[in-house]
Amino acid sequence: MSIDKAKKSPLLGHVTNGFVKENPVLRLVLGTCPTLAVSTSAVNALGMGVAVIAVLVCSNTVISALRKVIPDKVRIPAYITLIAGFATVVQVLISAFSPELDTALGVYLPLITVNCIILGRAEAFAGRNPVLASACDGLGMGVGYTAAIFLIGCVRELLGAGTLFGVNLLPGSAEPILIFILPPGGFFIFGLLIAVTNKLAESTGRKKVETLGCHGCHGCEAEKQEI
Repeated sequence: MSIDKAKKSPLLGHVTNGFVKENPVLRLVLGTCPTLAVSTSAVNALGMGVAVIAVLVCSNTVISALRKVIPDKVRIPAYITLIAGFATVVQVLISAFSPELDTALGVYLPLITVNCIILGRAEAFAGRNPVLASACDGLGMGVGYTAAIFLIGCVRELLGAGTLFGVNLLPGSAEPILIFILPPGGFFIFGLLIAVTNKLAESTGRKKVETLGCHGCHGCEAEKQEI
């Protein structure tokens, strides 16, 4: 989506920004560690993605609402405290309703608190923009993260274990390629998807992200210029 189109429908632009153009995993390369660690199966990847969406939307909304109240000197500790509160609620809910998923995600679920995607959006966007726009940004970035990690999880589980959501899809004569559920296979799939996403973005006339992290987010830069 071009900046001109985003101006006509700014909220839609904030939501769709995280899908491909500024995808936090495949374009900004944020949250790589938990992405590769939990994407060994589609179920784990989907569970982590939903948890990140919930924390992103809630934390962005509250941080934006309090952006004029939080002193600049303590904004990072304040952001982390708010994010930690929402991450704890999400972890408790997952532990109560899906203990298997809680066990599978392990330490990476509480570490959502310091996930650079969430903290980065709080610092780069929610702390500078209105509540509704920040909520839309959190939703878009969360959906983009979920789509990316879910795709990685599906490919790794299918090639590495021969299953998808626990259902065996390979014929009996075909052996799964174990390396794809190991770290080297995760990095291989991750690199391929980054290359495809960047090529897709460039083919549609979008500028290549040259700086990793939220500082490379052209949508945020355009928003700050408008403010």
